[in-house]
Amino acid sequence: MRKYVIAGNWKMNNTPAQTRALIEEMKPLVADAKCDVVICAPYVDLAAAVEAAEGSNIAIGAENLHWAEKGAFTGEISAEMLKAVGVKYVIIGHSERRQYFGETDLTVNARLKAALAAGLIPIVCVGETLEERELGITVETVARQTKIALKDIDAAAAKGVIIAYEPVWAIGTGKVATDDQANEVNGAIRGVLADIYDKATADEMVIQYGGSMNAGNAAGLLAKEHIDGGLIGGASLKAQDFAVIVKAASK
Repeated sequence: MRKYVIAGNWKMNNTPAQTRALIEEMKPLVADAKCDVVICAPYVDLAAAVEAAEGSNIAIGAENLHWAEKGAFTGEISAEMLKAVGVKYVIIGHSERRQYFGETDLTVNARLKAALAAGLIPIVCVGETLEERELGITVETVARQTKIALKDIDAAAAKGVIIAYEPVWAIGTGKVATDDQANEVNGAIRGVLADIYDKATADEMVIQYGGSMNAGNAAGLLAKEHIDGGLIGGASLKAQDFAVIVKAASK
């Protein structure tokens, strides 16, 4: 059985003080979770998040990392730096990074290799735009993104990778893929993983759904066969809402 992973993606929100307060509010609400609970915070909040979460069941993740160990990459952060502050997870290839900051399938692959080499647990995002969905190439799009992301990653390492299906048209828009739509694409991704590796490996890998999952729709989405948790945006900024999603994943 795959264990559900509920990961909050705070994006560009919260100061260190706000981070401490929100995690303190969350801790008792998710203490009995039967799923893995992760908060991915901005770089400046990571030390505060790790400190606030210490001794709890909340793990801390970053929202991105660079593929190089060090060097002339102004404004970037390495895997070693993340490890040094106690980070365990890292989001890679979020559509906002692809859309606004020029990340590509190939840079996602490079970042993924750096994360795995450092012992971080990567959450790799894939997803189609509205235009791609309307053209009927959703499966082809996420298959390409998944295959390139996992290029040169062997099966043993791949088992430590989380894939997050995030339809770009549903991120921050309030639009959500239906339970069946999300499950269909997640199932297609699992099929791609089986083609790359084998069915046993694919069956072990966690595939989340992201894209406006919230307290109201989480239970239906998480009840589906191929949805193994969520990458949560806006709802992860509200302790009570995030706790409802965690509870849904704990049943």
